[in-house]
Amino acid sequence: MSIEWKGVMPAVTTQFKSNDELDLELFKINLKAQLDAGVHGIVLGGTLGEASTLSDEERSILTKETVAFVNGKVPVLMNIAEQTTKAAIALAHTAEQDGAKGLMMLPPMRYKANDAEVVAYFKAVANSTSLPIMIYNNPVDYKIEVTLDMFAELLDACPNIQAVKESTRDTTNITRIKRRFGDRLAIMVGVDTLAVESLLIGADGWVAGLVDAFPAETVAIYELLKVGRIKEALEIYRWFLPVLELDINPQLVQNIKLASVYTKIGSENVRAPRLPLVGEERERVIQVIEEAMATRPQLPDYKNLNN
Repeated sequence: MSIEWKGVMPAVTTQFKSNDELDLELFKINLKAQLDAGVHGIVLGGTLGEASTLSDEERSILTKETVAFVNGKVPVLMNIAEQTTKAAIALAHTAEQDGAKGLMMLPPMRYKANDAEVVAYFKAVANSTSLPIMIYNNPVDYKIEVTLDMFAELLDACPNIQAVKESTRDTTNITRIKRRFGDRLAIMVGVDTLAVESLLIGADGWVAGLVDAFPAETVAIYELLKVGRIKEALEIYRWFLPVLELDINPQLVQNIKLASVYTKIGSENVRAPRLPLVGEERERVIQVIEEAMATRPQLPDYKNLNN
């Protein structure tokens, strides 16, 4: 089993009702907006999906509901962010049984494992499943870096480790990966504010955040870049940047959910201990969103650029 690691893959938000239950109806409204915009995959249960607050049952429900709704149009991936190898393997098995076509994996959570422990963890999970795996490399937020030497060991041992969500914030790492591994390790940029730069120097795709509020604009940037219409892509990107900066913030979930209220494809409801934005910070974020809405660009027919 393989995934074509390219394009825009939203790290989708998990929608909640005001009583803290899953809001599957609103969740599917957002999914439909993603599919209508032309995304290339769906990533469940990531940071934006409030993974740490979800029960195993809720993750299973989200996977099954998404797989049924997407109906084979794009691959569905489940994120694994666990404290133990045993729990990670169990979640991988459940995701596969529930119909996921791939996994995104973080290093072990909470415990700051050393390099050998991280490699052993990834190997154990990869060898327990046939699903293709994208390793999420985000040392800024999660304090563990998966180095190129670690990737070399993993790629030799685990054919189903196929991609990296590159979130080191060091764009030169993209060239280092390409020089060392060629096409053996696909690169999906994971930082919205570095997306265009990363795609231009060799990233294969974009695991995006603000796509949850602005799916068409996000996909349009990717598609325009792919056919070399860089000037048009940059015009959209420059309009988008103040909104994209809402993704590199401790309250990124609240920020992005608030933006999705303005585009009518999400709600502000978050799961405690998160709380909706209040006060001056809320006003600042609203100002950014309202300015973007007031100046929202007219998009080209980005789905038919080769016609």
